[in-house]
Amino acid sequence: MSMTNQSLMQRIAELKAQKGAVILAHYYTTPEVQAVADFLGDSLALSVKARDIDAPIILFAGVNFMAETAKVLSPDKKVLLPVPEAGCSLAESCEAEAFAAFKAKYPDHKVVSYVNTSVGVKALTDVCCTSSNALQVVNSIPEDQPIIFAPDRNLGSYIQKLTGRTNMVLWDGACTVHEEFSLEKILQLKAEHPEAKVVVHPECRAYIIEVADYVGSTAGILEYCGKSDAEEFIVVTEAGILAEMRKRYPAKQFIPAPPIDSTCGCNECRYMKMVTLENILECLENESPEVVMDEQVRLAAERSILNMVAIK
Repeated sequence: MSMTNQSLMQRIAELKAQKGAVILAHYYTTPEVQAVADFLGDSLALSVKARDIDAPIILFAGVNFMAETAKVLSPDKKVLLPVPEAGCSLAESCEAEAFAAFKAKYPDHKVVSYVNTSVGVKALTDVCCTSSNALQVVNSIPEDQPIIFAPDRNLGSYIQKLTGRTNMVLWDGACTVHEEFSLEKILQLKAEHPEAKVVVHPECRAYIIEVADYVGSTAGILEYCGKSDAEEFIVVTEAGILAEMRKRYPAKQFIPAPPIDSTCGCNECRYMKMVTLENILECLENESPEVVMDEQVRLAAERSILNMVAIK
């Protein structure tokens, strides 16, 4: 007989207490997974939390590059990942071997890579960034210093536009979720809800960003919705964020932006949804699967992440 969500949550809580484990979860996971998390956040907040947290075991309810980042920053802690095959379309669009060959073509360029990359790509990177701090990271680099920006062409183009830099070379990668939003359907929603603010993640295409009232990371979008006087928001990012929005701001209405193909559920990250209460419980019980990596690769990747964290 299968356990109910309530009994699963209770057993997870017992194991966390028994083992001194902490669960980190991304906003794009399911509401029930978010409910068992000790810390909920976007990739930047969770990266910093993984480094600073005082616990022998970190279970990362998210995708594999996030758990890798936690291990890079916390080599002495046991980092668990319930679903190792939970990848990321953006990270998978930039394999380390291909990126190394690309980088070799631009030997005088400084490499800025989004945290949505494998540990192998991070090891080839000078400084990482997230959607929360990409502008800040790029602005910290002298204007005359050429840059390779990887792997998200949409975020890279957006940063290029904001900074006016002409010396940025972009890797041609993208997030399948954020690429699939329909401009026509967003404009239709806006016509139906004329007072609604359109909030957009910078991984979206440029023509979607152009109609935004606010562009920012998941954490930035959450903060904007809280501070705004608006009562309605059209949310153009992964639909998992809606649970936290509705929890924080129950008096406001949040309308998910539809994808081009309304039959595909494309506004949800299938990888994030692979994490369940059942596989979290199994992972805690067995303390496996565990994230392991080559120490030289870890050290190289750590340098790029610490360079990001050091930027004020």
